[in-house]
Amino acid sequence: MNAYFQIISKQGKAFVRVYPANNGGEAIRREELVEYLQLKNIMYDPKDMMAAFTATEIIDIPTAYSYEYADSEFVKVTVSPDNMVCTVRVIPPFAGGKEMDKRGFLSELTSRGIVNGIDEAVIDSFLKERQYCTDLVVAKGTAPIQGSDAVIEYFFNTNPKIKPTLKEDGTVDFFNLNTIIHVKKGDLLAKLTPAVPGKPGKNIKGENIRPRDVRPAILKYGRNITMTDDKTELYSDVNGHVSFVEGKVFVSNVLEVENVDNSVGNIVYDGSVRVNGNVCENFKVIAKGSIEVRGVVEGAYLEATENIVVVRGMKGMHKGVLKAGKNIVCNFIENSSVTAEGNIDTESIMHSTVVSGGDVRVNGKKGFITGGRVCASNLISVKNLGSNMGADTTVEVGVDASVKMKAQELQKEITEINKSLAQITPVLDSVKQKLASGVKLMQNQIQQVQLLAVQSKELTARREVCIAEIEKCQEILDSETQGQVIVTGDVSPGTKIVIGDASMMVKTAMKYCRFVKQDGDVKMAAIY
Repeated sequence: MNAYFQIISKQGKAFVRVYPANNGGEAIRREELVEYLQLKNIMYDPKDMMAAFTATEIIDIPTAYSYEYADSEFVKVTVSPDNMVCTVRVIPPFAGGKEMDKRGFLSELTSRGIVNGIDEAVIDSFLKERQYCTDLVVAKGTAPIQGSDAVIEYFFNTNPKIKPTLKEDGTVDFFNLNTIIHVKKGDLLAKLTPAVPGKPGKNIKGENIRPRDVRPAILKYGRNITMTDDKTELYSDVNGHVSFVEGKVFVSNVLEVENVDNSVGNIVYDGSVRVNGNVCENFKVIAKGSIEVRGVVEGAYLEATENIVVVRGMKGMHKGVLKAGKNIVCNFIENSSVTAEGNIDTESIMHSTVVSGGDVRVNGKKGFITGGRVCASNLISVKNLGSNMGADTTVEVGVDASVKMKAQELQKEITEINKSLAQITPVLDSVKQKLASGVKLMQNQIQQVQLLAVQSKELTARREVCIAEIEKCQEILDSETQGQVIVTGDVSPGTKIVIGDASMMVKTAMKYCRFVKQDGDVKMAAIY
């Protein structure tokens, strides 16, 4: 219990009786005692009053005040600056003075405008067992419940930066920069947690306290995106790439870049790709859709599940590749490898390997095929064929060129298998002879022989598969064909023309003709 004081009377004189603290309570507060005595106009000797602050037992300190009547209990009310807490300290009445009841206590509070958050239990406790000169928190305001701002979580990198890839050998790969953020159909792109408004509070004087304003947010998005009915989630409608521009989410299945170079890196994309400029040397563009290049492709690799269009042409540099699941349209093809399951249209082909599952049409002002090998399933149409400079030029039609190439690759594989078996078989035969003569092998020798036996079995099985595949390819190659080569300009000597399993070497210059297969041979015929 805190120490406290009370004004008492002795023979008509007022004394300050001091009750010392116990059980660790607080000593008399100097300012509180001085303020109270001044309030009551009680004169005293400061030297005598010093004993009040160190008393360890009940003492009476004389004053110059004549005890005329007994004042009631005194309540000192303190309100916090924010009007949220009211604390009272009660000083005892003069000896014989009146104590407050609950109604009087509440009246003291309301007279000071305290009307909210009054803790009557604290008041009741005090009235039951009065503890003077002690802080009593008798009223507390209700603090506002602060709301929360809306939060948007993005499930992709909204700020991708160009960063070369570090290879395992410690070198830096400047081609794979990971600047494209791929998404699949149905991927969650963004999630909004809506703002939660706060709830107002009220101070002890009954005044409302507004919570802080919360910041709302909305999901902003473009095409190819679905928002849920509650407007809290965004999902991709397509396979493609996602980008974040000025707070808005975009998804496109057409990736558009200016150039494919060190600023972009290799592109591997689930949709279509549009390059407004050039594809530079040694870079790759692989797309599940189509590829369109408005400029030039220089010594690069392009592969599309659908079409490839190169507006200004392909400078292959003996390493460039175009590979399309459908058609290819390219202004010119030079020193390149070009493959399409559909048609190939171009103005010129120079020293390249070109394979089409449909037609190859080389038209336009130039319209020539010079050097290399051009294959088509149905038709090769060209203005000028061959070279006066002696470059070997071969054109093939009549079967799916890919079948012929597959047969050639299978034959190469069989040759390699036979080489491997030629090395393994003598070893296995020698081991069989040793075992038959009673020679015992060491454990490591047995393991080595077992590995060779397994390898021999696998190679033999693979060779049988290759032989069967070659037979199927040959059946297709042996079938009759209606393929033809049409030349609307000149055919140079030295040009080789192959239709199905028949071939012809052009020995003299020819003009405006077509080549077909008749009676097992390639023959020239008129264009009609």
